[in-house]
Amino acid sequence: MADDQEDSSRQSAPDLRILGDEITLQPSGYIENAQATKEGKEEALMKNMARFRSEPLQFLREVSLYVSGTGWRAYDDVIGQPIFYSGFSEHIKTQVMSASLLQAKISQLADMRVEVEIKEGLLNKDDKDFLMKRAQRRGVLVQSLQDVAENMTDNMICKFESKAFIRGAYYVVTQLLLRAYHQGIHVSSEEVLRLRRVAEEAARKKQSIIFLPCHRSHVDYVSLQLLCYRLGLALPIVVAGDNLNFPVVGSFLQHAGAMYIRRSFGDDQLYTTLVQAYIDVLLQGGYNLECFIEGGRSRTGKLLPPKFGILSFVLDSLLSGRVEDAVICPVSTQYDKVVETEGYVTELLGVPKKKENLADFLSGGSSVLSLRLGRVDVRFHEPWSLRGFVDEQIKRLSKVPSSININWKDTQNAVVRQKLLRTLGYKVLADINDVSVVMPTALIGTVLLTLRGRGVGRTELIRRVEWLTDRVRAKGGRVAHFGNAPLSDVIERGLDVLGKDLVGVVAGLAEPTYYAVDRFQLSFYRNMTIHLFISEALVAAALYTRVKRGGGPSIQDIPYKDLHDQVLFLSSLFRGEFIYSGEGLLVNLEKTLLGLEADNVIHLERDEQTGEITKVGLSDAERAAGRENYDFYCFLIWPFIEASWLAAVSLMGLVPPVGQDSKDADDIWIRVARAHESAQLLGKTLYHQGDLSYFEAVNKETLKNSYNRFEEEGIIQVVKSKDTKIPPRLRVAPEWRPRRDPNTGNLIASGRLWDFTEKIASSRREGKNRRDGATVSTRVVMLTDELGRKLFEEAVKADQEGAKKGGSVSARLSREDELALKRNVKEKKRRRTLENRAHL
Repeated sequence: MADDQEDSSRQSAPDLRILGDEITLQPSGYIENAQATKEGKEEALMKNMARFRSEPLQFLREVSLYVSGTGWRAYDDVIGQPIFYSGFSEHIKTQVMSASLLQAKISQLADMRVEVEIKEGLLNKDDKDFLMKRAQRRGVLVQSLQDVAENMTDNMICKFESKAFIRGAYYVVTQLLLRAYHQGIHVSSEEVLRLRRVAEEAARKKQSIIFLPCHRSHVDYVSLQLLCYRLGLALPIVVAGDNLNFPVVGSFLQHAGAMYIRRSFGDDQLYTTLVQAYIDVLLQGGYNLECFIEGGRSRTGKLLPPKFGILSFVLDSLLSGRVEDAVICPVSTQYDKVVETEGYVTELLGVPKKKENLADFLSGGSSVLSLRLGRVDVRFHEPWSLRGFVDEQIKRLSKVPSSININWKDTQNAVVRQKLLRTLGYKVLADINDVSVVMPTALIGTVLLTLRGRGVGRTELIRRVEWLTDRVRAKGGRVAHFGNAPLSDVIERGLDVLGKDLVGVVAGLAEPTYYAVDRFQLSFYRNMTIHLFISEALVAAALYTRVKRGGGPSIQDIPYKDLHDQVLFLSSLFRGEFIYSGEGLLVNLEKTLLGLEADNVIHLERDEQTGEITKVGLSDAERAAGRENYDFYCFLIWPFIEASWLAAVSLMGLVPPVGQDSKDADDIWIRVARAHESAQLLGKTLYHQGDLSYFEAVNKETLKNSYNRFEEEGIIQVVKSKDTKIPPRLRVAPEWRPRRDPNTGNLIASGRLWDFTEKIASSRREGKNRRDGATVSTRVVMLTDELGRKLFEEAVKADQEGAKKGGSVSARLSREDELALKRNVKEKKRRRTLENRAHL
């Protein structure tokens, strides 16, 4: 095993460590000097800003190098289009405002408004001066829209104006970042050299590089900007939510590369066109762009489903012919420790997110400076041509038989564009996963949360981290590069970074014994590895439907067809949670089974004549080893299975209580946010009563994903009103509603929704009363029914009060909303058919 690790280390790309002014190439055979670890450059760098009193001359000399722009700090010979010159912002604004797309939209909106005013009698057609007045009114409207658009543009665009500013910003931000991440920013030298070559070619062709990173922390965009600056690449313009545009900080970020957009565009046609025009200008000019493929930050540690907002603008620029091509560069940013995880836990447990403000920014920043959070690893996937991707997809789609009559070469067709957009988004996510580096903290967190028992001894922890490291590499994953440092030292670093608030140690025993202190927060780091093993985890969970029965091996074996069906069900259930291989279920399932067989985790029975797999079960070796490897895969997926089960159970309570006739039952809708909160309350109650094994199951994001998945499959129906004062509402689809006992009014644990819930439960690790299923189902259903009854009472009360006040009635649908619901249900059915989705 040691030899294999050594070979793997030799073959991996060396790291480029960036610490302030120092860039150090660490080849694969690099061995860090023990003394340097304690007193070397990392420790010295931590003291750069703090040494002002003791070394004022050295401090001032350092600052003067940036002020004067000595050497690379000048940021003169960058690879890319010219930026950071006086007048840059005005130049971009002029191009945006003169864009034919924007001017056409302004004319159209002015014409539409004039027609409305004519219909309303504000402009009299019979007036002898009608044509003149109409032209004057149209001119006023056009000028007004021009002014609005210009103001929006000024607030939106990034303002690369001053090299002196960016030099100072680089120095200050680098020092601040490296006070927190004291081991620096690491990149692969191989990837950086490749990126520079691509950037040179893109600059020659005047093409933009579109960086598409994952998003786990606010440090993501800071680290990428610092890297581009230090490596001499033109800084990308970063798409940022306007929630970050608060006093002082907002202006600083805008001059460092941020472009601000609204979190939601609504029906604002002018704003939507303005964003498109700005994206066009950037891509036509060859300016680099950065946007986060997931939209917001991942609070769970794993990749989120792609958000298609900015990508749709980029794709439209290309498909419309306004832009010839652009270069896509997926980026993975990994951390020893993410500074925001404590806040994430609070949000995921249901505490409302606080709006960003300067006071919190400053107070939070000062506390971060005293932390030792390890290092940041940034990895760049091999960049690729967006035009080449589109051409390849259209060629492929044109050859595949389709159940609907679509001309896949017609890129103006909405169905074709949607297909291209989804494929683009998921390809980028897959590329990010391919280059992601697994950090020591992720290895430790994964091991601690996938072992039975209260804790783990030091020797066993090292053994399991070593096993997991081998499994990561065997799956094609990467482990953070630490040269030839002993694994025990790497683990010690990881434990030190995680800290006693996450991982505790019991002293005074025969050997140090570690245990998870905050499992919820530690799950963030476990989730950084789950994408590598999702196929094995789904197979393990499907096999668990038989293993949980106990008894002899023959009882626990599962027919291949049953295993296939359960894996299909679970993979469809979690399509919004995980990124799967694009090879298809059958191919992926067979590869996974063969891999688990080769690892001696399972045994496969085959038909003697055809050689096809007929039965699957645990191997004798795995049973003899206490199922430790099989359990590892189960422990990875169980929290997500339990969260989906919890979400499904919570739907049982959304059946109208007795006392309302069928008409009223269809009329009353529950606010989506309140349904989510009720599901969380149900989960917390079940956890503390022992019927839920994982507190992570009450995770707001995972529950929300489950509800979204249920909506996609028509289990629940969601209506979003055009009236912004009315929040989204939901109900269980009539055909999915369970029945009530006609005598008692109690919910009956049977029917389509309950069968669906039980199918999820068949793969979950149940709580303390798992051997008494009838008792559990009765108690759980009664509890969810009680919570649901309160939701309906609350909705009816709000409905009645709203009617009395003559305001918006949010518990019932307007005629417009009813029509929108019918269209939505029909569209979802059509989309499922189009995408050939596996149905739950």
